Amino acid sequence: MSRLSQAKITTADHNGVSVIQSQAHASSLQQVPQLIPAHPNASGGKAVPSSNMKKPPADKESEEYRQRRERNNLAVKKSRMRSKQKAMDTQQRVNELKEENERLEAKIKLLSKELSVLKDLFLEHAHNLADNVQPPGTEGASPAPNSTAAGGQ
Repeated sequence: MSRLSQAKITTADHNGVSVIQSQAHASSLQQVPQLIPAHPNASGGKAVPSSNMKKPPADKESEEYRQRRERNNLAVKKSRMRSKQKAMDTQQRVNELKEENERLEAKIKLLSKELSVLKDLFLEHAHNLADNVQPPGTEGASPAPNSTAAGGQ
């Protein structure tokens, strides 16, 4: 087994976090870069993205604070309006679906009644056909009620 030769490269990004990357030579394995803080005492030794850092509280009398509050209030108002509109749309859709369901249930009842009537008609017709049809081989075996043998000339 050969020993891998490694080169360490240290760079600092715009957040002041040093990035140590190990590059392995003569190997197909990739190494994961490690993040370490540029200043060891900063944030307890952990790298913290700048988006999570707290901004100092703004002066409540400043124009910037007032503008941010106004923008936030408008955003909240729009969000609440969208939420109400979505709830109203959902309720309208529920009502439409209930009405459609009632129409379809009424149609099912009507079609079920129609099917029942048609079944009864079919069974009655089939029964009448069975009564009128004579079994094969019985034709001419029984004399007709008005035959010439009964004395008619």
